[in-house]
Amino acid sequence: MKYTVILASLLMIMSCGENNHIKDEMNDEVISSDSTVNEVSDIVAEAILSSKSGSEAEGKVIFTEQDGIVTMQVKLINTKPVGPHAMHIHAIGDCSSEDGKSAGGHWNPTDTSHGKWGHKAYHKGDIGNIDIKDDFTGEFGKSTDEWCLTCSDSTKNIIGKSIIVHKGLDDMKSQPSGNAGSRIACGEILLVG
Repeated sequence: MKYTVILASLLMIMSCGENNHIKDEMNDEVISSDSTVNEVSDIVAEAILSSKSGSEAEGKVIFTEQDGIVTMQVKLINTKPVGPHAMHIHAIGDCSSEDGKSAGGHWNPTDTSHGKWGHKAYHKGDIGNIDIKDDFTGEFGKSTDEWCLTCSDSTKNIIGKSIIVHKGLDDMKSQPSGNAGSRIACGEILLVG
């Protein structure tokens, strides 16, 4: 219980400052009660997603690391159209351009083909698709030992990269990025605290 209070306080602090334009519903705790956030010593990072390419999509991504496993929890709002939207980690933590292209291509430190996570070939940044509901919101979670937040392994460390949400579905096969369409939201992955 006390860890939930600590995490809720941390999220409330993070919602202040320059990112206060994100709607109140984004300040809700996005880590579910069945996640691996059990220790005060967990490493935490976040990406605040801002709208790109004329969209209104916004969101927050929280990453926690414990015992070599990184857990990601995503919450999106104002994301159109309803249906699946591709999400990827991109190589550069720069969301300054209006079209999100300043974030570069997919993060692909092992120089493999784009594909479906866990299959024969895929980028370490190939997250998959998030389903957007009729109210234009979506939530998604993933845990993996193929990412880290503070390790020195450049093929695993995601800090300083960016999260991109695309307008369309990732078909998991088209090269180099799944034919997912324009970039409608972008946020840099940064350590918290």
